[in-house]
Parts: sequence; C-alpha cells; structure tokens
Amino acid sequence: MTTEPAPASGTVHWIGAGLSTGSGLAALCDTAERVRLWHRTESRAAEALGGLGLSGRAEPRAYTRSALAAELAPGDVVVSMLPAPEHAPLLAQCVRQGAHFACSSYVSEAVLEHVSAAGKAGLVVLTEAGLDPGIDHLFAHALVARARESIGDGTPASYTFTSYCGGVPAVPNDFTYRFSWAPSGVLNALRSPARYLRDGAETVAERPWEATRRHVVDGETFEVYPNRDSVPFVAQYRVPDAWTPRTFVRGTLRLEGWLRSWDGVFEELKTGDDTRIAALARELAAAYPTTDDDRDRVVLAVSLDVRAESGPSWRGGYLLDLVGDAEESAMARCVSRTLALGVRHILDGSLPPGLNRAAETAARSEQWLRELAQEGVEFTLRVDR
Repeated sequence: MTTEPAPASGTVHWIGAGLSTGSGLAALCDTAERVRLWHRTESRAAEALGGLGLSGRAEPRAYTRSALAAELAPGDVVVSMLPAPEHAPLLAQCVRQGAHFACSSYVSEAVLEHVSAAGKAGLVVLTEAGLDPGIDHLFAHALVARARESIGDGTPASYTFTSYCGGVPAVPNDFTYRFSWAPSGVLNALRSPARYLRDGAETVAERPWEATRRHVVDGETFEVYPNRDSVPFVAQYRVPDAWTPRTFVRGTLRLEGWLRSWDGVFEELKTGDDTRIAALARELAAAYPTTDDDRDRVVLAVSLDVRAESGPSWRGGYLLDLVGDAEESAMARCVSRTLALGVRHILDGSLPPGLNRAAETAARSEQWLRELAQEGVEFTLRVDR
C-alpha cells in the first residue's frame, strides 16, 4: 500500500540566505501562499530580502530551531540552506511536526535515519536538488535513457561517463578561483578521498587534486579531478548491467592553471590539522574576497559514450555554461531555481512521500529540464549516433 503525500499547507520556510540563495526564492514567492526567510537575525533576513527585491513579499525571521518550531505547522515545507550537518536534526523536527523537507545537499547517513518515518507520515524529503548534486543528475538520467533507447539494455557494450562541475571566476584571476561557497568546505572536500572507475577498475585518489588532468569542453581546456564516491551512481543512473564501464567519474572542474596556482594550498592540506585548515580557509577568504563587481561562471559538462561490442554506438553530452550578473551569481541561479522547482512540486503534490532526489527517473529529469530551461537556466544537448 502506497502512502499518500500529506497535503502541503502552502507555507514555505527558507532557512539561510547565503551565497546560493537567489531568484529561486523569488519564484517561490510567486507560487507559495506564504514564504518566510529565516536568517541569523531578523534584520539580516530583511536585508537579504531587500537585496533580492523581495521586501514585503516574504517575511523575515531570526532563526533558531525553537523559533522555527513555534511557527512550523503540518504540511509546511522547510527548505534548508544550512551546512550539511544541520540537515538531519532539522529533518527530525519536520517529522515530529508533520512538515516536508528540502535541501540541495547529498543524502547523508544521518538524514537517511529519518527518511522511513517521514515516508510513513506522508512527508516528502527532497535532496540533491541543486546544481551539483541536482542538475548533474538530471543530465545523467536523460543521457542514459537516450543511450538505452539507442543501444538496448541487453546489448553488451562498454561506456565512458564523465560529469564535471565547477564554479570559477568569469574573468580569470591569479588564484584561478572564486569562492562560491564556504572556503572551509572547499578545502575539506579536497581532503576527502575520491573513488571512481578508471580503465574498468575501481580507483581511489587519497588526495583528489593529485588525480587532476586536462579536460576539453567545447574547445576550452580545463583541469578536472574526481571527488566523493562516484561508484554508487552507476546504479542510481540506471546504467544497464550489460554495459561495462571503461570510465565512470563525477568530479570538479577548474580553470586551466589551477593546479599550479594552488600548489601552496596543497602543501598545507598535506600536513595541516583541522585547526590549521580552518585558519587557512579564513586566510584565503581574506586574501581573495568576493566583491559585488565580481562575476562568477558555472560550467557543468556531463557526457556519455557507449560502444556496443557489435552494432551501434552512441555518444551525447549536456553542457551548462552560465555567467552571473549584477542581480545574482550563476551559482545562486542554478542552485536556488532547481531547489525552488522541487519545492513547487512538493506544493502541488506531485512528489511521492519519502526520499526523493532531483532526479529518480528519466521522465522526471526531462520534465525538470524543460521547466528549468523555461526559467532561464540555459544548457545545450549534443548527440552523435
């Protein structure tokens, strides 16, 4: 028996107004009955709304978990833009009070502990609904589905899958980088080993940057390296069992010259403890501040090349290459509009209870891509048969 989703109340609580909060919040103000923006103080929340041109369209609030609990009602939707460790306790609170939950982060073990209870209560838990993870999943599902239709699920074949995403400065600087999220998060991600498939075998890069290589996208050379654990996504993207991977990697994209420019940072990462790395993050933030005149660029390139042992081959790829403007960064546009799209589908009751990622099926991926394109998130698809 399938649990019916708990009706959405129409009220959205958007928690956090950091670098990735952008026009998606405005889109929710057009569709939700009520939107509350929770930030460190009410004045900071009001200031953020003013910067987004949303004064009077959303209610500013000072965030504490107890303050949220006092205003949270059954059927409300909580959108967490907080650091990833905050998601699980916030989701637990949503389950207790009968509210739906959404975030753009990867699913953590701590979040999974609350998914079953949420599903039984008819509550939607939406995750991985941003840029990366998020739009990259949409691209991947759509590509695999197109290749399956062309090659066939049971046809023996080999394939190469790559998914690289990066936020970089629109105008290259000496540092070859622009911080689009917390510097401490950037550094700690580099300290985490990466697992992926190369030459058909599982490979682990203990220091991901040491696996950096050149990668050409639409005629432009970048530097890319693997991150996190790519291997589980073979199943998540529904790649047929009859297809053998030559390469399967999800990773990060940087401007050419990044590896050389960051040599001093890497030396610190090799030897520094948590205290030193936290201090280094503060030093880098001070040395390379993001100003109102800076423009960021987001590049997301996802490609799939399938070669049947005997018969057809198929190759396709999506490319998203956006530059921010005076109104919002490209990163904020991609993350917030994708997340807001998912929230609107919670509001209209079209997402099932329990765990949902941005993309669970090819059909939903194609639908979301059409909707994102209509909302100004531009990308291209190229297919070679």
